[in-house]
Amino acid sequence: MSSLIPERQIVISPSLATTIGLEEAVLLQVLNDASVFGTPTIKNQYHWFSITGNELLGLLPFWDQPTTQRVINNLQAKGIILLDSKFVDFDGQLCFAMNDVQQTPAPQPRARTQLTHKTRGASLIDKQWQPDEELLQLMTLNHNIPKDFALGQRDDFVVYWHERQQVSHSWSSKFMQHVLREWRHHQSRQAKTSNQQDINNQWRPSPEALEILHRANVTAEFIEDAIPEFVLYWGERGEASSTWNSKFIAHIRRQWAKYTKTLELDYEPKPIAANWQPSEDVYDILKMANIDIAFARQLVPEFVLFWRDTQQIQRSWNTKFLQHVKYQWATRHHMEQNYARAPITDQPAQRKDQSPFQQLTDRSWATGMVEGLK
Repeated sequence: MSSLIPERQIVISPSLATTIGLEEAVLLQVLNDASVFGTPTIKNQYHWFSITGNELLGLLPFWDQPTTQRVINNLQAKGIILLDSKFVDFDGQLCFAMNDVQQTPAPQPRARTQLTHKTRGASLIDKQWQPDEELLQLMTLNHNIPKDFALGQRDDFVVYWHERQQVSHSWSSKFMQHVLREWRHHQSRQAKTSNQQDINNQWRPSPEALEILHRANVTAEFIEDAIPEFVLYWGERGEASSTWNSKFIAHIRRQWAKYTKTLELDYEPKPIAANWQPSEDVYDILKMANIDIAFARQLVPEFVLFWRDTQQIQRSWNTKFLQHVKYQWATRHHMEQNYARAPITDQPAQRKDQSPFQQLTDRSWATGMVEGLK
């Protein structure tokens, strides 16, 4: 025997460990091995065996007394073993029986769970195959999987493996793994659906989302101006989500990166040129805001004409145009019934009589461009 394996090994069934738990499978195997060398006492058609607490701890040196007691209790609670009396004192005797009624005194005791997973020759799955009641009960006890849910997976399981024409030593084990996987997916879908919400005109990013954006040096005005377009886009799509704040943060970060890059291209205040055209970066920002580019292009002549007439100078005509298009886009979609398109003027907006939505869309950047309706 190798010096790395100085003593008798504990061999457990992987499928059994999956079914009842790893610790429970280890203890069950130790008890089963102990019963092989013991003399049973037959009582009520069960084969009862005894082992002292110290002997049991000697076979399980990697566990302490509380752990061993806990696993014993787990096996008893799951109906896998029977105890003659509650095992408390490890100086005393543990009298146990495998929960498998013996019809004759000859057969070797075995665990109830092993009935499902006992070794057989590999075979194809039968079209009439059904999971047995023991397997369904174990999945309910160990994983809280409803019996109806498990049975609902039976048809797909049989069809899949029948078409593949593969053999298996334990279709029960494969079925259990299949049901566990589908159950986790089911729970994940339920959790996701329960947290999803539609977006509406009253939606606001959470304080945590705003804090993240502020730490990224995104201005409060830029964030506020982006909220209506974000709500408009996702509201029209009619989608529900549990991550609106994450979507908004990603949306703002993309726009802000383009926006700041556009600002860096303009250095000195200057009047607008007669042939002025917005840069491609402006159109990229509008695309990210889901604003129609054709709509933006048709606003260029009016924008240039107005600012040529006023003879004002600006440091960034790209930024001015970007904000003008956003304002006109929100107006066009009538996100609020009392919000109509305002005439172009060189006076600041009258904010005191504006609705909350007008205050979000009509900000300092619109000074000299729009006037809100009272």
